[in-house]
Amino acid sequence: MLTVRPSVPADVPVQRELWKLAFGDSDEYIGNFYSTYYRPDRVVVLEEDGTVKSMTAWFDTAFVVPGQGEYRAAYLYAVATHPDCRGRGLAAALLAGADGYLRTLGIPAVTTVPAEPSLHNFFGANGFRECFVHDPLAGWRENFPGTPAPPPSSLTLEPLSPAQYGALREELLAGIPHIAYPEDALAYQAGCCALSGGGMYRIATERGDLLACVERTEDDTPLVKELLGPPPPRALFFQVIPALIRADIWALRVPHEDGPVPGHRFGMLKWLDPEAEKVWNWDTAGYLGLAFD
Repeated sequence: MLTVRPSVPADVPVQRELWKLAFGDSDEYIGNFYSTYYRPDRVVVLEEDGTVKSMTAWFDTAFVVPGQGEYRAAYLYAVATHPDCRGRGLAAALLAGADGYLRTLGIPAVTTVPAEPSLHNFFGANGFRECFVHDPLAGWRENFPGTPAPPPSSLTLEPLSPAQYGALREELLAGIPHIAYPEDALAYQAGCCALSGGGMYRIATERGDLLACVERTEDDTPLVKELLGPPPPRALFFQVIPALIRADIWALRVPHEDGPVPGHRFGMLKWLDPEAEKVWNWDTAGYLGLAFD
């Protein structure tokens, strides 16, 4: 018998095991979630005959749609099924059960970022549609000949608290359909940054503030998981980054700029409220940005 329910504290050991089996993350990385954002009701589990076989965490976010309103939205995260149980439809049953639970909370929208490109089809078969895009970019040291001069004293990476980052983020995303994150979700992201040697920063420039969320990959490449600022932020970023972050290559994500090339498909949306979906234009590209991926 299959049962989908909110988790209880006693489920945490098996949740950690499922997470590690599915994604291969370290104990420190997984522990960061449980120390910053976890509450039992923020994880939904699927039981088979009394044993937890599948899980998803969810972040309580807001989908901000300029001119239309703000919708409470559940961002599904760490959707995981035990490897021995895959191929039996348990993840689909978990998603359906999670929809029912989220409806009881009055949540009209659900978002997610598939862990790999092939999973877009899986989530599409379970009611999600493409919605959130960004532009992935990279820069190489060889494009900046010579040794960069030290940055002027007015140009620094200023570490921000989760609350400060969230406030500036909302200022810079005004007018763009986007997902807004609460402070405790941003505290989880701050922990992810710290574990890799990165951080959440403001860069003050003559043209305005840049906002950068930086992690470092296993080969020490700086990954700017979100770059926001005065348009176009990418051009301004590459003017200042060589002096601020020493590396041979940088990878970054920026909001998609209008043009003939569509943005990189990233996040998906499902409306649980038919009335909200009626007024949503599916041709609109939203920005999700931070995905804790």
